[in-house]
Amino acid sequence: MKKIIKEYFTGCFTVPNLLSFLRILMVPAFAVLFLRGEYIWSIVILALSGLSDFFDGKIARKFNQVSALGKVLDPVADKLTQITIAVVFYITFARAEDSTVKAFSWIFLIFLVKEAVMIVGGAIMIAIGLKPGAAEMPGKVATFAFYLIMISIMAFGPEIGILRNALFTFPTPVMYVLVSISVVLTIVAFCSYIPGVIRMLKEKNAKANNESKAG
Repeated sequence: MKKIIKEYFTGCFTVPNLLSFLRILMVPAFAVLFLRGEYIWSIVILALSGLSDFFDGKIARKFNQVSALGKVLDPVADKLTQITIAVVFYITFARAEDSTVKAFSWIFLIFLVKEAVMIVGGAIMIAIGLKPGAAEMPGKVATFAFYLIMISIMAFGPEIGILRNALFTFPTPVMYVLVSISVVLTIVAFCSYIPGVIRMLKEKNAKANNESKAG
């Protein structure tokens, strides 16, 4: 455990890690603004969060600033953001006057369950001496789609869309399809982590068995 913690904080003071940390700080700001009905500012915060998520990875790879801490901070920032969005959207949709929109609020619970499982699973992995892997491509695609779709709903969704009257409002079926796509991508991303976890567990068990035989 001490060895892993030392690895996390070696070379941790980088621009990508700073961006991930700022993204974490944006989470409560977004939640407060959204729940107060300041949708324009909440969209701005969410867009900045999405951009920082995009650029921190680019900067880390281009300038060789990939770090063990960054591999943890980045998904943590993603999870906190997605959990917060799912919670505030669930609350907002559950309070909606439109009965169809209100009935649709349950779908955001899927995001919460997935993130809760990944957080608990990640904590268990660290506790037993394994390092959670960095986000795979399905995870990156799911995160990008999540940001894009949620920003679109905040702009054009029924009742909460800030541009719904000026331009157009998503028909309810369109909103269902968009969120459903995000749910499917989220589930696929979750499943993509399973083979890696199984492989690490097998390697750990094999190493433990070899050490016990050698001893």
